[in-house]
Amino acid sequence: MTKNLNRYAWGNRAIVICWLLLVYVLAALIWWFIALNLQNRQMAEYKLSLLTRDDPAYSEKVEKIYTTRDRLTTAYKSEGLTFLLVILAGAIFLRSAVMRQIRIQRQQQNFMMAITHELKTPISIARLNIETLQKHVLDETKKEKILKSSLQEINRLNTLTGNILVSAQLEGGSYLFNKEELNFSQIVLDSCQDFANRFPGRPWKNDLEPGLYISGDPLLMQILVNNLIDNAVKYSPPAAPIAINMKKDLDHGILELRDEGAGIPKKEYKRIFQKFYRVGNEDTRTTQGTGLGLYLCRKIAQDHNMQLRVSENQPKGTIFTVRFKLLKI
Repeated sequence: MTKNLNRYAWGNRAIVICWLLLVYVLAALIWWFIALNLQNRQMAEYKLSLLTRDDPAYSEKVEKIYTTRDRLTTAYKSEGLTFLLVILAGAIFLRSAVMRQIRIQRQQQNFMMAITHELKTPISIARLNIETLQKHVLDETKKEKILKSSLQEINRLNTLTGNILVSAQLEGGSYLFNKEELNFSQIVLDSCQDFANRFPGRPWKNDLEPGLYISGDPLLMQILVNNLIDNAVKYSPPAAPIAINMKKDLDHGILELRDEGAGIPKKEYKRIFQKFYRVGNEDTRTTQGTGLGLYLCRKIAQDHNMQLRVSENQPKGTIFTVRFKLLKI
């Protein structure tokens, strides 16, 4: 609790300062209205005191004084209401900007912690495996198992660093696209086989139509598919099946990934594709991740004129659907 308070203290102070400033400005506005209105009434009373009842135009002058007083009172009310609306609009905008900045900082801080953990874990496992091979004489079966584990962790590390690098390049506009004719069916099939090898205990239901070609960047297409599958693996129970289907629909292709995890609330559908954003409470979440995977998927899909959508799986889970234009071969 103390760590969280220290972590977000500046944001709480900023909100308190905003409220104090708002209260001060509103108090000044009220004081300004009261002072001007009081001065207006005093001026009217002073002008009335200068009149004499013997004056033939006494009634007209009195009426004129009251009219002027009422007109000024109405003007003060209008100006005060206008200032109040402007101040409230500014306060709402300022609070929204502060909250957005706080949210971004929290996401960035969580990203840094997550990325540190994500980088450290495969490095530690690979190091331990290599030390084991150095210190012990193992039979070929155990040696093969350790080498396979090390290779998987190195691939995981390579995927993670690739996501970070590609994300920075795409956002900065420095990525050099290399679009070419791709067998998208084969790319998805290779990814499915890779994940099946990495997670042999998980049931997979694959139904992939072969020979679906697209025009795209091979690296980005690989990242798109891997991140979608990885997302399904992360947020599904280990024994829950993952279904990956690919089919042709006239001149388009459809890639569909179904998982049976906890699912995503509908109000989060748009936010899950934001950079660094992850569903759930940042302080209590146990699932590993950096918040870059789905952001990259949406960015890559947009750059390739693909449609990426999320929907609810029945009875539970999530469906990610990619609709893409097919090449005529």
